[in-house]
Amino acid sequence: MHDDELTAAIRLVQERARSRVPQGSLGIDGITAADLMPLVHARDAAESKVAAIGTVNPRRGGIANALVQRVKRLVSRALDWHVREQVEFNRASMACVQATLEALTEVSRGIAALAAYHQQMRLELAARDERLEGYHREAQELKDIRLHWNEWRIGFEDRRNAAEIHMLRTISEQQGAFQHRLTLLEQNFRQLVNQTHSEFTHELASNTENVQKRLWDDLQKIRVEYDRLIHTELRLLRQKPVSVPIAPPAAAPAAAPIAAPIAIDWMRFAETFRGSEQRIREQQRAYVSRFAHATGDILDLGCGRGEFLEAARDASIAVRGLDASEENVALCKAKGLDAVRTDVFAHLESLADRSLGGALCSQVIEHLTPDQLPRLINLLAAKMRADAVAIFETPNPECLAIFATHFYIDPTHTRPVPARLLRFYLEEAGFGGVEIAYISPAADSTPLSPTAALDYSLVARKL
Repeated sequence: MHDDELTAAIRLVQERARSRVPQGSLGIDGITAADLMPLVHARDAAESKVAAIGTVNPRRGGIANALVQRVKRLVSRALDWHVREQVEFNRASMACVQATLEALTEVSRGIAALAAYHQQMRLELAARDERLEGYHREAQELKDIRLHWNEWRIGFEDRRNAAEIHMLRTISEQQGAFQHRLTLLEQNFRQLVNQTHSEFTHELASNTENVQKRLWDDLQKIRVEYDRLIHTELRLLRQKPVSVPIAPPAAAPAAAPIAAPIAIDWMRFAETFRGSEQRIREQQRAYVSRFAHATGDILDLGCGRGEFLEAARDASIAVRGLDASEENVALCKAKGLDAVRTDVFAHLESLADRSLGGALCSQVIEHLTPDQLPRLINLLAAKMRADAVAIFETPNPECLAIFATHFYIDPTHTRPVPARLLRFYLEEAGFGGVEIAYISPAADSTPLSPTAALDYSLVARKL
């Protein structure tokens, strides 16, 4: 390394060292750091002089110069003992100056540290003053609060009480509204449940009734088909040819004399022994539903005073009455009923086959002779449509009380017709599905026969 480079490096180190030494203001107003640069320059100059003691000034090369330089070095070595003390003094002086510079540098650093600490203390004092100011304001506010506390407390309590009352009132109103809504929801739910239950029950009952109705209709159809099959089979069996001797034709029986009509008031007779029209009409109202779905004409054979005709008219069912009594027919027409005075057999024979939709024969067959009853039934079988209903009502000969009190009161009665005989005639003629019901309990008029019925009704369906 050359001398110039070494000198530049030393100066760089010195500059860095000097940059660490505070200069100018130390952070305290009116106090600045001492400027040590002149002293440093003087020290550097003195050190250069001290370093030059005992050296020889350089000269240009050559023999003369080499000789001169050699002489100078000899003189310098000869005077070394003389200048040694001065050199040591100079070096000690420079060391003292260096120590002084270092001390002054440390003093400047300490002053700078004190200045920084002073600045920090000033900032802390300022912050404390601000906090104290805040505490003062808070204390002032607390003082104002303490002075006005009573007034504020009264107002606060009033507002609190008003707020509590408003809140409680609002809660009460909300609870009432909720309870009302809950009650309405419960009522609506109960109504919906009841309505759903009612609809379900109604639908279930309706479906059950429809199923039962279809079942009974199917059973009735099966029964009719079964009866028709049995009737056909029995008729075929009975019609098989048998070998019987052919008897000579018998002579025609003499015609029976026609009895003259009994001259009595038959209207009063019917009112006395038959019963009132209202009672008979209510009794025969049960037969009306049997003809609700009938197709074709419906006849009331022996309509009498027209009780069944009135019951059928009330149910919007068209029925025509047949009777041999001019007085009965006139009474029916006076009521606006459809009644015709005619002979029952003649009227039935005049009708087309399978044209009737139903027939009622109430309290008539007991007036017929034994040969007229099968003839009437055979005529009905020929004139009625398939599935048409025929209803018969007559006194019940199985009740012994009927012979003692009722049957022979009417002088036109010929003989009673047992239910089994009537059923036999109907099944032989092609009727089936026979139903027998006993009506008019004998206990109502004859206490000695509480278990029997004075009349019976028989319902049969054309096969």
